Amino acid sequence: MALPSLDRRSFLKSSSATAAAVIALGPAVHVRGQETATKEKLNIGIIGAGGRGAANTNGVAGENIYTLCDTNPEVLEKAKSRYPQAKTCSDWREVIDDKQVDAVVISTADHHHAIASIAAMNAGKHVYCEKPLAHTVEEARKMQDVYAEKKGTLATQMGTQIHATENYRRAVELIAAGAIGPVTEAHVWCSRTINPVQPAVLPEEAIPAGFNWETWLGPADMRPYNGAYWKGGNLNWNRRWEFGNGVLGDMGSHLIDLPFWALNLDRPTTIQSEGPEADPVACPPWQVVTWQHPAREGNANWSKPTKVVWYHGPEGMQRRSEVLQPLVGSDTNIGKWGIGVAFVGDAGVLVADYGKLVLSPGSKFQDYAAPEKRIPSSPGHYAEWLHAAKTGGESLCNFRYSGALIEHNLLGNVAHRAGKKLEWDADSLQFTNAPEAAKLLTKSYREGWGI
Repeated sequence: MALPSLDRRSFLKSSSATAAAVIALGPAVHVRGQETATKEKLNIGIIGAGGRGAANTNGVAGENIYTLCDTNPEVLEKAKSRYPQAKTCSDWREVIDDKQVDAVVISTADHHHAIASIAAMNAGKHVYCEKPLAHTVEEARKMQDVYAEKKGTLATQMGTQIHATENYRRAVELIAAGAIGPVTEAHVWCSRTINPVQPAVLPEEAIPAGFNWETWLGPADMRPYNGAYWKGGNLNWNRRWEFGNGVLGDMGSHLIDLPFWALNLDRPTTIQSEGPEADPVACPPWQVVTWQHPAREGNANWSKPTKVVWYHGPEGMQRRSEVLQPLVGSDTNIGKWGIGVAFVGDAGVLVADYGKLVLSPGSKFQDYAAPEKRIPSSPGHYAEWLHAAKTGGESLCNFRYSGALIEHNLLGNVAHRAGKKLEWDADSLQFTNAPEAAKLLTKSYREGWGI
């Protein structure tokens, strides 16, 4: 079955951007300043050099790794051994202030993502930022607004590498082709949970020699050093609201990306979260979040109002199976999908994760002809961003698209913390039925670390 002509704005942008990205990268660099006008390689500033930062550095290693920044001297020393020519520092603001830096790769804890990215964009630098793009809904909107002002002069990309993979593209094409008819529900899940945060306040320890604790905290409240705040990486600090956004903030960036792309989603109208009572310090061990989206313009297969439901943790997984297993019958065992997305349409169900697809009912789709491949293969998630930076183009997960995705996701955490269903006026950034919840859209920033 051939894929019908599509007029979905995001779909066409993604297709054209990807097609452009497969063109061989030329030597010309998009002009940010005279000093970079003829460079074949960008001067890259690495902000956060360990963990994801090391992987992200590998992704851009073909460029000039100009400076390395990390608050941990052991991480910085290891990174420096690979890039001995690079400058080093422990405060990312020095990287932003360096006029020789053309682009930055940000792989810090979540609470730095937006403030560092916005500072970099305002300094005229291309930005690749790990997911989630922001720590609050207000930050996510600000990321979109600043990018809109800079669009065409710099390139941005959120680190959702799965967006560049083939399986997501095929799922998008199947939905667009109407394989399961108009979609009215998308169910998204991750089996991960959150371990208890105990105690909330840790006893003081001596700061290791050279460790920049003040910068690691950044916009968060100052407190005595304890390595247990940060050791163990994302699965540790991401449990605390002051540094992260839990499972939804983290894995939702990858998994809700698929329905967000395939269904042309943008701003929800209502958000409701079920889970344990909200904790002032710790993110929830399980959640079931429901966003209601209005009907979208474009292909008929996206034209109906749609609800997106997120599940994580043991209780979330149980509820997911209770809803979805009856819909797919014996076609697949939903309980064996640790992560996944299920699109529910008028004519069937499509279940997908990072690498596989199942269409149900199987008897109906046994002889189904896959739609024509319309979204070209990606040259690579990092290559898309670098190509856009060198040509003045636009990457697929630019900050308008990814900022809207993260804004959407973080609204689920706001609903959890507010403890009630929220009616959302996206244009005014207000909850029309719960003005008291507005304080959860933002946060306070320690002096010297605001946006």
